[in-house]
Amino acid sequence: MLSVSSFQVLKTKKDLLLWCNENDHRIAFVPTMGSLHLGHQQLIQAAEKYSRNLNHKVLVTIFINPLQFGPTEDFEKYPRQIERDCKLAKLSGANAIWTPEIDDIFPKGPESHFNIKVPEKLTSHLCGSTRPGHFDGVVTVIFRLLKIIKAKAIFLGEKDWQQLTIIRSFLKDFNFPVQIQSIASVRESDGLPYSSRNLFLTNQERRKAEALPRLLNNQAQRFADGKLIDLNTLKKDLEKNNFTVEYVEIVDKKELSPTLEPKNLSLLAAAVHCGETRLIDHKFLMKRKPIVAIDGPAGAGKSTITKLLAEKLNLVYLDTGAMYRAVTLLFENSQIELNDDSDVIHALETINIEFKIEQSGEQLIFLNNHDVSKDIRSPNISSKVSAIAANTHVRHTLSIEQKRLGQNGGLIAEGRDIGTTIFPDAELKIFLTASPRERALRRAKDLEDQGFKVPELKDLELQIKERDFLDSTRDISPLSKAKDAQEIVTDGLSIDNILDLLIEMFKEAVPQEVWSINY
Repeated sequence: MLSVSSFQVLKTKKDLLLWCNENDHRIAFVPTMGSLHLGHQQLIQAAEKYSRNLNHKVLVTIFINPLQFGPTEDFEKYPRQIERDCKLAKLSGANAIWTPEIDDIFPKGPESHFNIKVPEKLTSHLCGSTRPGHFDGVVTVIFRLLKIIKAKAIFLGEKDWQQLTIIRSFLKDFNFPVQIQSIASVRESDGLPYSSRNLFLTNQERRKAEALPRLLNNQAQRFADGKLIDLNTLKKDLEKNNFTVEYVEIVDKKELSPTLEPKNLSLLAAAVHCGETRLIDHKFLMKRKPIVAIDGPAGAGKSTITKLLAEKLNLVYLDTGAMYRAVTLLFENSQIELNDDSDVIHALETINIEFKIEQSGEQLIFLNNHDVSKDIRSPNISSKVSAIAANTHVRHTLSIEQKRLGQNGGLIAEGRDIGTTIFPDAELKIFLTASPRERALRRAKDLEDQGFKVPELKDLELQIKERDFLDSTRDISPLSKAKDAQEIVTDGLSIDNILDLLIEMFKEAVPQEVWSINY
C-alpha cells in the first residue's frame, strides 16, 4: 500500500479491505475504467463534497472490465494511464484509489463466476440493442465491487444514461444498502461530452465530432418550440456529417422503451462512429421545467414538507390548499352561500389571490390585497374548506388558475388532486399520508403554535376522519392516489427523514443535467 500524504494507492485486495475496515466502510465510491478526464473529476469532487460532513472517505477504483467489451471492441487498446490517473484522483479530492487485477474481482477467472442478466426490457434499445451482454458485464462487476467495498454511496455519471438507469434499477430491485448519486454530463468547449474514447479521435475527426451534440441540441430546441422531431431526418443529417449511425432513438428516460409521443423529459439519444471511434450522446426533451406534485389527506405534513423541499430543489412552492382556504375565508366573511350560484360565480370573477415571498423566505398569501396567511389556518376555516373545495365553480376556477401558474413548470404543488387532475404529467408524484392519530397530534401542535384553542385529541381525530371522507367521496376531483404516485407514510419519520426520501426520489426522476439542487 503506497501512501502520499492522506492519499493512498491500494495495490492489493488485502490493502483495500484493510483500508475499508479502518474507515468502517463509510465510503463514497467512484467506479471508473481509468483514463480519467474532467467528467471523472466532477464525480470525484461531488463525492468529496458529499463526504465532507458525513465523515466519509472517497474511493476511486480503476478496473478495465473485460466483461463489457464485445469480441470486436477495444479492450486491448483501451487507454491505461495509472500513474496519471492516481495524480488526477488525488487532486480531485479522492482519499484512496484501488486498481484491482482481474483475479481480485474474479478469483478463478470471469468464466468461473455467476454473471448477472439484465432484464431484456432495459437492454433491447439504445446501446443494449447493438452490444449484447455489455450491460450484463457492467452490472456483474458493479455488484462484485460493492460486495467487496460495502460503500455507503456510489457516484455515477449521467453521460451513460442507460448504464445509470440499469444500475439504479438493479440496486433498487435487490434493496442494496447503497445510495446512488448521479452527476450531469460534463462537456468539452464544443459540446462533446468527455469520454476516454475521445483520445482515439484524430484532429480532423475531433473537429467533425462536435456536429453530434449540435444536431441533438437542434432537435431538442425544436421539441421545446412545440415542433415534431423526425428521427429519419436527424439520421440523414448525422450521415451528411460523415458519421456512421448505429442508432437514433427517443425513449422513456426510465423504461428505456421507444415512445411515439415524447413527454416532457423524454430521452433523445444517439450512437455514431466517427472514423473507428464510437461516440454516444443524448439530450432530454423538455417543453417546460420539472413539476413535483404532492397529494395526501389533511394533516399529513404536506405544507411543511413542500415548503422545505421547494427551497432544497430550487422550485417555486404553489400552495393550492391555501388558495381553497382563501376562497373559504372570502365566502365566510361575505356570507356567500354555496347553493347560491350567482353569488358564488360573481365572487370568483372578482377574487384576487396572490402569493408573495418575504425577504426571510416566508411565503404569504394575499386575498384581494389583504394578507390572510394566518386567518386561513384557523380551525373555523379548516372545518369548512372541504365543502368549499367540492364546489364545481370553485374547483373549476382555481384549477384553471393553478394550471396557468404551472405552464412553465419549475414548481412544487401540494393538495388533494395535484397529481390526478392539475398536473397529471408531473415528473414526480408523491402521495404523503399518515395515520389519523399521528395527524391529530400534528394538528394539535400547529394550533397551539398559532395561538388557537386546541380541542381534545379524540375530537381532532374524528374531525380528520370526517374530512378524509368528504375529500375522498366528493364528485369532483376526489382525494385519491395517482396510479404512478409513490406513497410515503410519515408515521415515525422526522422532517429530515422525509426530506431525504423526497430528494432521492427527485434525483431519480429528474436528471442533474436539467435541474440543480441546493444543498
